[in-house]
Amino acid sequence: MSDFTFKQLIDGQWVDALGGGVWPLVNPATEEVIMEVPFGNADDATAAVEAAAAAFPEWSRKTPYQRAEVLMKAAEWILARAETLAVITTEECGKPLSESLAEWRSAANYLIWNAEESKRAYGRTIPARVATRRIMVIQQPLGVVGTITAWNFPVYNVVRCWSAALAAGCTVVGRPSEYTPRSAMMMAQALHESGAPAGVINCVNGDPAAMAQVMLKDARVRKISFTGSTRVGRLLMDGASQTITKLALELGGNAPALVFPDVNVREVAKQAIAWKYRNNGQVCVAPQRFYVHSRIAEEFIEAVSDASRALRMGSGLLPETQVGPLINAVQRDRVEAMVREAVAQGAEALTGGSRPAEHPRGYFYAPTVVTNLSEQMRLYHEEIFGPVMPIVPFSDPQEALELANKTPYGLAAFVQTNDMNTAIHMYEGLEFGMVCVNDWLPATPEAPFGGIKQSGLGRECGLEGFQEYTESKAVFIGGVT
Repeated sequence: MSDFTFKQLIDGQWVDALGGGVWPLVNPATEEVIMEVPFGNADDATAAVEAAAAAFPEWSRKTPYQRAEVLMKAAEWILARAETLAVITTEECGKPLSESLAEWRSAANYLIWNAEESKRAYGRTIPARVATRRIMVIQQPLGVVGTITAWNFPVYNVVRCWSAALAAGCTVVGRPSEYTPRSAMMMAQALHESGAPAGVINCVNGDPAAMAQVMLKDARVRKISFTGSTRVGRLLMDGASQTITKLALELGGNAPALVFPDVNVREVAKQAIAWKYRNNGQVCVAPQRFYVHSRIAEEFIEAVSDASRALRMGSGLLPETQVGPLINAVQRDRVEAMVREAVAQGAEALTGGSRPAEHPRGYFYAPTVVTNLSEQMRLYHEEIFGPVMPIVPFSDPQEALELANKTPYGLAAFVQTNDMNTAIHMYEGLEFGMVCVNDWLPATPEAPFGGIKQSGLGRECGLEGFQEYTESKAVFIGGVT
């Protein structure tokens, strides 16, 4: 751990908060303070924006090949240290070590993919109506990009926007969650030690509202990429309207999973358990509302209930752990209250439904399967962000499609069927930005990630995500002889 610097990175220097503030970083599995990290305010964010703005002209003029070299070296830096990085991430966010390790290894993929994509920002030539005229479109970097990211994927949420922005020629001011700042600091260190010039990548930790206001009000910040709640997304939209700042918002989700009767029930139940409880359910694209055909509902419910009871809970640092703690007491108490309210309203918790007695310390909540739900229950219509699996039987596919779409959210949806007609009807009809058919992971560097409706604006990743860090400039040349 001595190889890592857990401070803010501003203008190429590792610094404490300008006002001397610190944040006691807590291990969610033990409730013990890991260490104190810098916790700044608007002054720190302002200094970072100044550094990023000063670094932008030179960085943006570098060739894509020069920028790609930095990102490629950062990927190598990460892969050489992935096991150690994963331990530090698990210690601050609680997820099982295997999940943290996978997150760091995937981070290298995002860096590599965007490094290569930067060389394909081709632009285009447009045939003109007049023989003496030439028209072309070129892609140019936006400028300074601010990022505000969440704690549930402290590596992935950061790398997907940082890698695209830097590859496109932008400079970055990143503000990670105060609950998981070290993961972002290590990502910044990977880029810094791989040759990113001073000011190109800046990482600050501090008051979220104050730092967001700095990003919103400074005209040099051309875009803010935010991962978090719909409530905060609305506040950013209000603020961005004053400066016409471009936004990318990845907000809440309430993903339906439609399970049809032609599947292998036991196999789908096994997969559903793995993906529902990944990161203890704290995943914006986690399957949340399971709509299961009535012909197989009883078998499916029995299978997932048995599997949920068998999951091993504990510290993510222990190799046998399958489900870790929630991020903090607030999140645990919220999940607990939602289940308690639903049961009081007539729902049935078949397994779990409480804090595990064997873990009196830490923010643990037992994996929970719930049936007999109604649309009025918070557990049904709100994002849970916890280890709770609500199951609703259905008989008519069209009714299931309508129930799935009956939500203000539109991030991800899942379909399990072996019938091609059913699959096409479902993925065409589902009102979500991403749909998985017989698949559970709508995230990869080469494909766009994002939602519709109240789940957000814009896209990260893929060609679409890369282009959102560039401006298309039309160039007209006349008088050609």
